[in-house]
Amino acid sequence: EDVGSAAARVGAVWLALVLALIVLPSALGVSLGISEAYMWVLVKTLEWATIRIEKGVKKPQPQMLKTPAANGIIERDETPMEKEIARLHRVDFEFSDIFYFCRKGFEAIVEDEVTQRFSSEELVSWNLLTRTNVNFHYISLRLTVVWVIGVIVRYCFLLPLRFTLAAIGITSMIVGTTVVGQLPNSSMKNYLSEVVHLTCSRILVRALSGTIHYHNKENKPQKGGICVANHTSPIDAIILTNDGCYAMVGQVHGGLMGVIQRATVKACPHVWFERSEIKDRHLVMKRLREHVADKSKLPILIFPEGTCINNTSVMMFKKGSFEIGGIIYPVAIKYDPQFGDAFWNSSKYNIVSYLLRIMTSWAIVCNVWYLPPMVRKEGEDAVQFANRVRSAIARQGGLTELPWDGGLKRAKVKDTFKEEQQKNYSKMLVRNGSIG
Repeated sequence: EDVGSAAARVGAVWLALVLALIVLPSALGVSLGISEAYMWVLVKTLEWATIRIEKGVKKPQPQMLKTPAANGIIERDETPMEKEIARLHRVDFEFSDIFYFCRKGFEAIVEDEVTQRFSSEELVSWNLLTRTNVNFHYISLRLTVVWVIGVIVRYCFLLPLRFTLAAIGITSMIVGTTVVGQLPNSSMKNYLSEVVHLTCSRILVRALSGTIHYHNKENKPQKGGICVANHTSPIDAIILTNDGCYAMVGQVHGGLMGVIQRATVKACPHVWFERSEIKDRHLVMKRLREHVADKSKLPILIFPEGTCINNTSVMMFKKGSFEIGGIIYPVAIKYDPQFGDAFWNSSKYNIVSYLLRIMTSWAIVCNVWYLPPMVRKEGEDAVQFANRVRSAIARQGGLTELPWDGGLKRAKVKDTFKEEQQKNYSKMLVRNGSIG
């Protein structure tokens, strides 16, 4: 009984401290400097660890230590295909003529430019979380001690703290939106709904130890518009909602996510689709157009890639978002992988495992750029407009622009794509191609 009462007192004190030092300041949009001090200590620790690793490498390899391993595990020859096989244009065929195509085939099998975007990006140096540096090995006792201390801090202090904050944020979101949803439609209801969403998003960002830098706020999405952004993680929506309210678009879910969706849609005009509805493209377009036509409604937030990409690239934007009409507000999001991997590999980790990885990382640090609004030009089709917006986001975020469909994360390449490449190869070999 004494143990139980003692545990209750400890729990009460813990909750009071969390409410007073974190929840209340975050709800008011102010900072007590705790997160800033934590980030300063974290940066200094990682800098010291990087220096120790570099000194501990017996045979230094500056190329590996100073540049990310984004080039992959093989060295590619970037010579254009036409130039490479120009020497094949002679009368006699030699068996060695096929070596170029064999090499390109092996490169694509070992590591192509698409599938590597669906796995966590490689880091320059170990961040005391995972061994992300291919050259890492045991360095020193001091570095090991720091790693052990980090494990204790992350799992015994930060994880319970973040779990508490997440529970408070989610509960507040469900209760707050449910209460506001009972009010009649009015400007007061819209105002209270925005307050609830902003407040709860700020608490959830604190649950991630989030440090977010917003740039060019004069370009923030306005009501009646469409906000499109590159997609790395489910927390992208929380990152953006922390600085402004949006109407979300997505599929109806079950479980806890379904409870949140049903509660929030009562207070805010989110657009949730049933699984059967989302396959009806015309129905989706109709509901989105109706939302955009009402200039009093919050801007729609859409991730046109349709899947999470690993924070290094931007893949093909689905054209549907750009056929609705209205003003497009592009947003570029770039996470700093040194402090934690925000990418969600949904084919490898379920949402619970992913959130556990996030909550046991050092922090979530990212930059958000609001780009100038864009409209569809005369004579420009939806695909061209989507590509223009994607290029602007890629340039601002320092991301690689790839023309591939993110759906390749789970689907196989269409046979038509394969046949197109086969035709190109055959044309070159019979001298009817671009170099014939």
